[in-house]
Amino acid sequence: GHVTSRSAEEPPDGGTTLGSGVDLMRTLVVSDLHLGARLGRDVLRDLPAQAALHAALDGVERLVLLGDTVELLEGRPRSAMAVAEPVLRGLGRALGGDRKVIVVPGNHDRELIHRWLDAHAGELGVDTVVPAGASRELAAVVDWLAPARVEVRYPGVWLADGVWATHGHYLDRHLLPESAFGIARGLLGRRPRDLARPADYEKGPHLTGLEGFLTGHLPRALSALLDDLAGGLRAGAMTRSPLRGLAPVAARALGVQMRRAAIPALAQVVAHLNADAHTVVFGHVHRLGPREADDPAEWTGAAGTPRIFNTGCWVHEPLLLARARPPHPYWPGGAVVVDGGEPRAVSLLEDPR
Repeated sequence: GHVTSRSAEEPPDGGTTLGSGVDLMRTLVVSDLHLGARLGRDVLRDLPAQAALHAALDGVERLVLLGDTVELLEGRPRSAMAVAEPVLRGLGRALGGDRKVIVVPGNHDRELIHRWLDAHAGELGVDTVVPAGASRELAAVVDWLAPARVEVRYPGVWLADGVWATHGHYLDRHLLPESAFGIARGLLGRRPRDLARPADYEKGPHLTGLEGFLTGHLPRALSALLDDLAGGLRAGAMTRSPLRGLAPVAARALGVQMRRAAIPALAQVVAHLNADAHTVVFGHVHRLGPREADDPAEWTGAAGTPRIFNTGCWVHEPLLLARARPPHPYWPGGAVVVDGGEPRAVSLLEDPR
């Protein structure tokens, strides 16, 4: 249960962390696989999607699984882990023993480390090594990813000098209600005294827990309705457009929400944690970007820093994708490439035609 900080420059209280001294490696970052989701919308359980991800590993030295790798929030861990096992074993074989995997838990797979966090949250920095034996489930995930070399970090990991990756669920604490699809608090620009360390962000329940549990335990038809209804409410909060043709409306509405709420909230998280990052990669909101059609200025903090990239997801969301064709910001199969140049948001499952 020993807590190890990534950098000797990080103080014992988990305060200011300089992302220095990190060896640059060509890195592929994916997030929100949600393996084992009850409704079967996790596309990576399908062999063609696995093949596309394996192909994208060509020339990559390090793979980062940036949270919500396994769908554990629904409260059905045995079935979720059974779906995840062959997928993660396949990734481990594709990488081989010479390459590395970094596992960063998110809010839907926080169960991997929650007991360990209960004991060690006060010691967290922004890039803390978590022991592989923190839970039986985490030990299994690490084992399945062999022979690749596996490390577990939380709540984020330095990928290069000034480049920090985190799942992004801490941004919920800056929104009302506390969910990835809330709206910005009126006092977003102020620094709340009670959000200065990772331990502060770990306190309190999150609404996504109830939604996940209900999706996992209601009759299947009701679970699907709840999942779609939640998406409809997210979009409906941002627009007065009629339900007809909701998919493009919902996608546009959530794009507005990203610019006005999620990205500013994530920038606040970086500031509150004193993470000296000029670039941040996150997942959580399932919206790949910035893409070619996006305005890069909208993907930064208020002062133009940090630059922010989102990995997208590996989940097919019917409400957002009905009759849609790629390219599409919510199309499953997103990733971010981090190497010597500008990070890039890429889609690995889009039709190349």
